[in-house]
Amino acid sequence: MSLSATTDSAKDIRIDRKASEPATSDFQQSNLYSEDLARKAIEFALMEDLSQEGDVTSNSTIPAKAQATATLIAKENHSVICGFGVAEMVFKTVDPSLVFKPLASEGVYIESSPVTIGTVSGNARSILTAERTVLNLMQRMSGIATSTRQYAQKAKRFGIQILDTRKTAPGLRVFDKLAVKLGGGTNHRIGLYDQILIKDNHIACAGGITQAVTAARTMYEDKRIEVETTTFAEVEEALSCAADIIMLDNMSPLEIAKCVQLIQKRAQIEVSGGITLETLDRYLIEGVDFISVGSLTHSVKSIDISLEVEIGI
Repeated sequence: MSLSATTDSAKDIRIDRKASEPATSDFQQSNLYSEDLARKAIEFALMEDLSQEGDVTSNSTIPAKAQATATLIAKENHSVICGFGVAEMVFKTVDPSLVFKPLASEGVYIESSPVTIGTVSGNARSILTAERTVLNLMQRMSGIATSTRQYAQKAKRFGIQILDTRKTAPGLRVFDKLAVKLGGGTNHRIGLYDQILIKDNHIACAGGITQAVTAARTMYEDKRIEVETTTFAEVEEALSCAADIIMLDNMSPLEIAKCVQLIQKRAQIEVSGGITLETLDRYLIEGVDFISVGSLTHSVKSIDISLEVEIGI
């Protein structure tokens, strides 16, 4: 079994380990709004699982004071493992007395498996109550990070950043976006609030690209403006409006190369539209700044991680 650090963007999530306080982490570079979303998502996931009755199986089959230690094991080769901070938040939400010990850094790359990646000890009922929520989130996040790494490794030698999108699971965006970062990708806008992205429907409603950009810039002078384009004429109009980023949507590699020559670094360029790992090489074109990949978060293949319990340890 082999562990290695992943991309430079990976970083540890710092946890407040005081049992009397909730665990904390530096989601999205200490963005407290995202921290709050993470807590709410975890609380909802547990409420969804436990309802008013709690874990009726664990509560009826395990003595109330039984103690246990459980081991988290990653079981897939060539995978990026993340979500340790999330796991601790779940464990501490269920039972502040549980002690979670990660045995690897956030975003660790596993060459070969199985690998023991962490332990949790304390009340046996509490561990099993938290188990599925912990695994669901870690498996999903690790799947996203693993896929992102595959794209980012190909793109980095061209100086192109791989972007995620808003095509995330409802309620899980904070985790999905963090996983992309830990896999070496770059977060696009987090939501509708932090960047202006003028798409075809906005253009249609506003009456054109020029009208849409002018109105957006008038209301939000400090926001970066990106414009989605599908033709050379739309690219020229977006340039004339001094858009910060021009998205080339569903264009062929040849069309993209021509647009790069037209734009000549007067705006940053994002390429988008059904790009897969198999077709990515065709879009790694000099002059492109970003390639956005919706499948990173909307078509996730989870990584196999298990939790194995030993009573009385």
